[in-house]
Amino acid sequence: MLLIDKPKGMTSHDVVDVVRRATGERRVGHAGTLDPNATGLLIVGVGREETRKLEELTRNTKKTYVADIYLGEERDTDDIEGKVVSTSEVKPDLEEVKKVMLEFVGEQEQTPPQYSAVKVGGKKAYELARGGKEVKIKPKKITIYKADILSYKYPTLKVEFEVSSGTYIRSIAHDLGRKLGSFGYLKDLRRTKIGEFSVDTAKSLEEIKQLQQ
Repeated sequence: MLLIDKPKGMTSHDVVDVVRRATGERRVGHAGTLDPNATGLLIVGVGREETRKLEELTRNTKKTYVADIYLGEERDTDDIEGKVVSTSEVKPDLEEVKKVMLEFVGEQEQTPPQYSAVKVGGKKAYELARGGKEVKIKPKKITIYKADILSYKYPTLKVEFEVSSGTYIRSIAHDLGRKLGSFGYLKDLRRTKIGEFSVDTAKSLEEIKQLQQ
């Protein structure tokens, strides 16, 4: 089992390919997908036994993220890769942000982003959305255990979230912007923990590549 600090610009599957080449093992899997724009902790299992453990290892496990949320704009993908669809001149102050952030803590229903891998009618939502089709995704229960503001200088809000498995931080950014009377999208995301596993003990992809030498 490897703890890897995924760099920006790579898919989680790209990381798996690097591990396959470095270890010579074909059976490699990962737990908890990170979007290409996100960085941080990715747990990778190498070999038959370890890949079987992945789901059990991360099922119902809390995850911790540090997110940069950009206020005043809304994008179709709810992250920096999407097209701007709405803008707002509303500039909420810190007290307003603190008040609204408190409303997000606890158990709730969350609707995943249209541009996500959630299956809708047997197809991935993002495939339907890219095809110009309207996507209706059912909300699901999630829990936000902690939402601590690390810094705020409009338009960028940096927050540390501790959430249940399956929570979309992009959706939080979208919903937060709406509740503030403005708009918002996820500008940057870093996963720092999965359960008891921390990115502080993770290896860089360059260190993994050196296994080949």
